[in-house]
Amino acid sequence: MRSASDDFSILVAALQKADLVGALQGDGPFTVFAPTNAAFEKLLKELNISAADLLAHPQLKDVLLYHVVSGKVMSTDLSNGLEAKTLKGDNVKVDLSAGVKINNSTVTTADVAASNGVIHIIDTVLVPADFKLVQAPVEVKPEPAMPKTVVDIALANKDFSILVAALQKA
Repeated sequence: MRSASDDFSILVAALQKADLVGALQGDGPFTVFAPTNAAFEKLLKELNISAADLLAHPQLKDVLLYHVVSGKVMSTDLSNGLEAKTLKGDNVKVDLSAGVKINNSTVTTADVAASNGVIHIIDTVLVPADFKLVQAPVEVKPEPAMPKTVVDIALANKDFSILVAALQKA
């Protein structure tokens, strides 16, 4: 799957990693709330993780499915307070009191037509309530080995063979 814009490269990488590309290329129709790269970067900063950490997260698929609603829901179909069930099984809520918001995310571009549905571009990644940040295991580094003794170094290096012989003789 390729995105028509580089603004969605993180979303595309996440969809590929979660093996959802084929599902979203299906018949649908689907309504996708598509976060931009800036939206993902904002989330990564908030969670203090890298894109690689997010792509390896065990709940990545759930987060992505939380951005998809079955059916084609155009902006004209939205009403204030509307709740829509996502493919994850949880609801997202529409707030029209100040622009168009889906949960805490603002729709920046609505009604981008797709052959199997519609895309609404959003400025914040939608995070389901049951999302748990899994910290990467902290790498425990072994303590540095103590340097070898002068004798060990001298014995291991042929350049010190006369010194070693003299020390052994003494």
